[in-house]
Amino acid sequence: MSREHVLRGRTAVVTGAARGLGAGLTRELAERGMHIALLGRERERLEQVARTLPVETYCHAVDVTDDAAMERAARAVTDALGAPSVVIANAGIAEGGPFATSDAASWRRVIEVNLIGSAATARSFLPGLLSTRGYFLQIASTAAFGSAPLMSAYCASKAGAESFAQSLRAEMTHRRVGVGIAYVHWTDTDMIRDADRHTVLRELRAHMPPGARRTYPVARVAAWVAHAVDRRSSTVYAPPRLRLVQPLRPVLPLAVTAVSRWALPRLAEYGPVEPTGLLGAGGQADRHAIGHTPEEP
Repeated sequence: MSREHVLRGRTAVVTGAARGLGAGLTRELAERGMHIALLGRERERLEQVARTLPVETYCHAVDVTDDAAMERAARAVTDALGAPSVVIANAGIAEGGPFATSDAASWRRVIEVNLIGSAATARSFLPGLLSTRGYFLQIASTAAFGSAPLMSAYCASKAGAESFAQSLRAEMTHRRVGVGIAYVHWTDTDMIRDADRHTVLRELRAHMPPGARRTYPVARVAAWVAHAVDRRSSTVYAPPRLRLVQPLRPVLPLAVTAVSRWALPRLAEYGPVEPTGLLGAGGQADRHAIGHTPEEP
C-alpha cells in the first residue's frame, strides 16, 4: 500500500501557508488527497491559496507565537477537518545585517516566529497527532548547521528549531508520533528575493561556492519535502545532496570564520552594512500585524 493512499482523506496542517514554501506544500499534499488546514497571518492570501486546491480546506488567520490563539486554532481545525495526521511547522521570517546595529525588536521577532512559533505549533497540535499517530515536520534550514555572518537571528532560530525537533522526536518515538526535520537551502521565495535586493547580502551569497549559492524553485523544494511526509522521514534535505554536508558540520564554523575575515571587509566597499528589517512580504505582514492581530476563524 502506497503512502499516498494512506494519506488520502487525512488532514494536514501547514503554517506559513500564505505564500512561498508553505503554499507549495499545500499543493503537494492536496495532490495526495489530503484535507488541508492553512494557517498564517494573512487570511485573504490563505483563501487565495485554498481556492487553488482540489480538496477540502480550512483557513485560519493566527499568530503562531500566541499559545492561546494556536490552541483555539487547533480546536477549530479539528472541528472542521478532523484530527491532523500531518503538521508542518513552516512559518518563518528573517532579517539581515550586523548584529551590533540590528533592531532588537526585529531580531527578537525572528526568534519568536521561527523557534517559539514552531514549539507553539507542536504543543497545540500534539493531542491530535497522538490520536492519529501522525507526523510532525519542522522546516529548518542549512542555516541550522552553516551559520552565516549578517544573519544571526535567522541562523540562531533555525539551529534552535532543529534542536527542539530532535528533542521532541526523542520524547515522541515511543508514542508512535514521527518527528522530522527538513534542511532547506536557498528557495525562490519573496524572502530570498528581498534579501537579494540588499547589496551586501546579495554579494555575501555571491561569495559562496557555486553549488552553495544556487536557488531552487518552490515547486521543486516542496516536492522534496512532501516526499519526506510520504515516508515519515526523520530528516530530509532539499536539495538531497545537502546530506553530504552533514559530516562536515564540525569544521563549518571554522570555514565560515576564515572566509568572513577577508570577505566582510571587501563587502563593506559596496557601502555601509545596514540592517534590512524583516524581509519579504511575509515579514512585512508580520510586522504590520504586531499589536493588532485579529484572530480569524
